[in-house]
Formats: sequence, C-alpha cells, structure tokens
Amino acid sequence: MPPARPVAQPLDRPIRLAVLISGGGTTLANLAEQIQAGSLSAEIPIVIASRSDCGGIAKAAAAKIPCAVIRRKDYASLAEFSQEVFSRCRDARVDLVICGGYLSLLQIPPDYQHRVLNIHPSLIPAFCGQGYHGEKVHAAALERGVKVSGCTVHFVDDEYDHGPIVVQRTAPVLDDDTPATLAARVFAEECLAYPEAIRLFAAGRLEIENHRVRVLPEERVANGE
Repeated sequence: MPPARPVAQPLDRPIRLAVLISGGGTTLANLAEQIQAGSLSAEIPIVIASRSDCGGIAKAAAAKIPCAVIRRKDYASLAEFSQEVFSRCRDARVDLVICGGYLSLLQIPPDYQHRVLNIHPSLIPAFCGQGYHGEKVHAAALERGVKVSGCTVHFVDDEYDHGPIVVQRTAPVLDDDTPATLAARVFAEECLAYPEAIRLFAAGRLEIENHRVRVLPEERVANGE
C-alpha cells in the first residue's frame, strides 16, 4: 500500500481557483459570495464553461471574472479537450480547479492530480456515476426510499464521481419531498461543504493514503509534521 502523502503545502495567500461550469453557475455564485463576505480566502481568476448558453456565464460577467467557453465537441479527442482546459488553468496560475455542476469528463494531467475537486449531490457511492446529475440524482434517491441524502466533495480522477472523498454532509429526506425540495436542502449543505474542502486544501490539511483522504489536525500542520 502506498504511504500517506500530503496533497498540498499550506498557502500563505488566497488560493487561486478555476471554476468549471455547465449550467446555472450556482456553485460559482456561492463561492463568489463567500469570498466577498471574507469567509473564504480565495480568488477566482477564470471560469471555464462547457457550453456557450450556460447561465453561469452571466454570473461570471456580473462578478467581473473572465470566462472561457471550451466545448468538448470542438476537439477531436478527450485528450485535446482536456489539454486546452488545463492550459487555461496554468495560464491563470490556478492552485485548485473547482467543478461546479460541470458535466464534461476530463483527463487529469500529472501536474493537476489531486488539484481538481468536484461536488456531487448525493452521498457517494450512492446515486453517482455517468448519467446521475441534477434532479436525476434526487429522483433516484426518493424512488429508492432513502432516509438520508447529502453531498460529497471529492477529488476528480478519470472516472465520473470516483476520486477520493474529501468532505461529506448529510441532509434529511422528508416523506413529502419532491426532487426539487430535496435538491434545495442538499444544495444548502453544498454551500457549506465546498468552501470547507477548499479551506482544508489551502491549509495543507489533506493527505491521501491509498484511496482515502485524511484531514490532519491544524497543530500538526503548523508544526510541520
């Protein structure tokens, strides 16, 4: 078994984020609000949209964040598409890539291994993988009759919803829930979980052993252990 290894060293400055979007940009808006409120020490130098009609493009413009549209169908291969996405991230000197409702599969290059996070609106490994996104996830949870749902922040690898789990938060499932009401309750937890995961990464408090993420105590990191 590979030894535990730190994911990143602590940063002494605001962490630089690229936010990848495919829809309305609710995750982008949440992060921008938390940065403005001072509860998240971060900068967003670039947003990357997978479609030109993403509602989140307007949110990026309103926040005065440059936004690039990079469509998978414009590239002959997944490798070429992924290369363009990460080239833009390097140009923007991005520390961490944030997938916010991003639906395009990526090939993660070596220099961005364990530097790409995704959030999924269920407790992985439940109701995840290709085809499970948006209200489809919540409809499946209700159909199965689960009593608790929630969200998962995880590192991205070359499979959908598969990489090591960083943070999970739970939300109750009520008897009269619809996919929309459950989605709203889970999203409230997402608004807390994503900034928490980003703060842990920026503080150098994450290490990976095999496929498991461990959160290190603050004092251990402060002592350089």
